[in-house]
Amino acid sequence: MNTDSLFKPFSLKSLNIKNRIVMAPMTRSFSPNGVPTDAVAEYYAKRAVGQVGLILSEGTVINRPSSSADPNIPHFYGDQALAGWQKVVNEVHHAGSQMGPQIWHQGIHANHASGWVPSAPFEGPSSLNSPGFKNGVPMTDAAIADTIAAFGQAAADAKALGFDTVEIHGAHQYLIDQFFWDATNNRTDIYGGKTLGERTRFAVEVIKEIRKRVGEDFALIIRLSQFKPAAYDFKLAKDENEMEQWLTPLVDAGVDILHCSQRRFWEPEFEGSDLNFAGWAKKITGKTTISVGSVGLSGDFFGAFAGQSSEPSSLDELVRRMDRGDFDLVAVGRPLLADPNWVEKIKDNRMDELKGFSKEALAELV
Repeated sequence: MNTDSLFKPFSLKSLNIKNRIVMAPMTRSFSPNGVPTDAVAEYYAKRAVGQVGLILSEGTVINRPSSSADPNIPHFYGDQALAGWQKVVNEVHHAGSQMGPQIWHQGIHANHASGWVPSAPFEGPSSLNSPGFKNGVPMTDAAIADTIAAFGQAAADAKALGFDTVEIHGAHQYLIDQFFWDATNNRTDIYGGKTLGERTRFAVEVIKEIRKRVGEDFALIIRLSQFKPAAYDFKLAKDENEMEQWLTPLVDAGVDILHCSQRRFWEPEFEGSDLNFAGWAKKITGKTTISVGSVGLSGDFFGAFAGQSSEPSSLDELVRRMDRGDFDLVAVGRPLLADPNWVEKIKDNRMDELKGFSKEALAELV
């Protein structure tokens, strides 16, 4: 298995990474009261030592009262949390990798299993998380303005702490994705609309605010998904024309890299072409794309929560698509969650040492 393509350096604006491998954001819930601990710093540093080119943090929430639905996911605001992130990025840089936080607002969400709830009701474009499931309040104009400002502040803080990039979480049925989706965005103001292109307005204003706060030379990533966590076959953009209406405003607003989340990277996005989501995004916009989805494993991430295990799988198809120019970077999740040295093993062709993945790996920071 020739993986040389994965080990070419990549540069864009503030990013200068030694290979094409990105650690995908994965929620871990090991930051009590939102503060990343020394163990969290060690967890990320191990992946840097293991030669990951770019580490994207787990989702870390912006400064809004109900941005988080879990008391143990990290904050990206407040002196204690930011001090924790300062230690994380320092250790990652010391080990030779680059890093960006994934900044996040969870939007309308189910209550945490522990019974914990935030200090204010969940907020979103409507009160809906999905059709028929209400658990919060529609955002007022003031709430929207404050949320846009909070995204901007988080990005500015990321740059000030020395991070190399920032990723906006715009996927997986969280706040920004709730604005994209007509089932959860039934607004009649400027943040609503009958078309997907119209419903990009909130995301566009978030991107513009971040770009204003970090400047033109700081690389900005957005993570997007077509599917919903409970519906893998869902398509936010039904065809390439609708995808163009969706992605073009985001790029025009200032996004440099599109991180295209899908269940399995080898699955085609639309009929008539074998291009995956990242391949279509690159074809439509010409921008840098990150492909992700069951890279290096036989099963998918959400299956792991249901107790399904995965075994190592070939990277030949991934490399074929990359060499064809479909995408520029590859995000790897569970293999790196279970084994911080996965990248080194791939580079050295130590395939016999690769580990599978089981849900038990979710219960600890390795």
